Amino acid sequence: MSVFLGTHENKFDAKGRVSIPAAFRTVLKSQHMEGDSLMILRPSHVMPCIEAWPAAAFSQLTSSLDRLDMFSDEHDDLAAALYADAYPADPDREGRIILPDFLRDHAGLTSSATVAFMGVGRTFQLWEPEAAKQRRAEARLRSRRVNLPAAHKNEGHS
Repeated sequence: MSVFLGTHENKFDAKGRVSIPAAFRTVLKSQHMEGDSLMILRPSHVMPCIEAWPAAAFSQLTSSLDRLDMFSDEHDDLAAALYADAYPADPDREGRIILPDFLRDHAGLTSSATVAFMGVGRTFQLWEPEAAKQRRAEARLRSRRVNLPAAHKNEGHS
């Protein structure tokens, strides 16, 4: 499975477009399903950044809604949080996208800004560069206390 790796910075052009890094476009295309948008952009629930989801991964995330009572408050809250601010995006032939104002505002990006594209595995995030640098530093410090679960071995094999 292809994942989004690294941090890349690109500037908005004069028309307000920003190029998605080529490596990220390659991952998006490898996961693209015909008929869907290439990706879904949405404001992060907890950080001042924009989340970019391959459409198939976003669909997988939202499928959990089907397990909730359609008329429950939990369903309504989660549906509003996931869908109301979601923005489907398809880059142009040069890999550029235009970010809606509400997403730019959420991430603190101005039209003359540079955007930091930060790979986080199955998704990537768009940040104001200094905020991205701070986020990576904080994550490195906190991750020192985290241990990944051990991989399970098949007991039938030697």
